[in-house]
Amino acid sequence: QVQLVESGGGLVRPGGSLRLSCAASGNIFEIDAMGWFRQAPGNQRELVATVTRGGITNYADSVKGRLTTSRDNAKNTVYLQMNSLKPEDTAVYYCTGRRVGVPDDYWGQGTQVTVSS
Repeated sequence: QVQLVESGGGLVRPGGSLRLSCAASGNIFEIDAMGWFRQAPGNQRELVATVTRGGITNYADSVKGRLTTSRDNAKNTVYLQMNSLKPEDTAVYYCTGRRVGVPDDYWGQGTQVTVSS
């Protein structure tokens, strides 16, 4: 049906930057809005950002002004530009795609982001 593959995670110093990518393949017409979740140790997954087909974005308060998501429909790819990273941003980041007309999501495998000195 649909496959989502994240890339770009890694280790970065506080204040540094990373860019995550999420490539969608398969029946991409099944995907409506896309988003990013993250899960830190001891916490449930939290919604970080969403972006609609038209490029409308929403962000969690904790990342506003630092993280930016964008969507390239021609490339079937979404991005999460992460700037001014903090240790609190350390988590596994997941790419998601909302199924058209259904309150259900496709999920990627996740990519680890670690912010540490």
